[in-house]
Amino acid sequence: MTLTKNHIISALHNQLELPKTRSTELVESLLEIIKKSLENSEDVLISGFGKFSVKTKNERRGRNPQTGQDLVLGSRRVVTFRCSPVLRERINKEE
Repeated sequence: MTLTKNHIISALHNQLELPKTRSTELVESLLEIIKKSLENSEDVLISGFGKFSVKTKNERRGRNPQTGQDLVLGSRRVVTFRCSPVLRERINKEE
C-alpha cells in the first residue's frame, strides 16, 4: 500500500486528535516549506529520516525509442533522497 498525503493527514487527525482541517493545514505547510527550500537549492535534512537535495544533471545525448533518432537532452535539476543510517537500519532489520 502506498502512503498518500491523505493517509498522513488522517494519521495526524487520529493520533494528535486535531481537527481534520488543522491536520491538512499542517501537512500542506510542511510540504510547502520543503518545496520552497528545494526550489532555492537548499538541502532538507530530517534527522533520523534522510536528506533531500537538488542536483544538476548535465546535458546529454539520448535517443527517441520510437524513431531511433538521436537528440540532445538539456540540463536539468532533480531532487535526490539519501536515507539516514537510522532509517536504513530500520528498513533492513531482520524480524
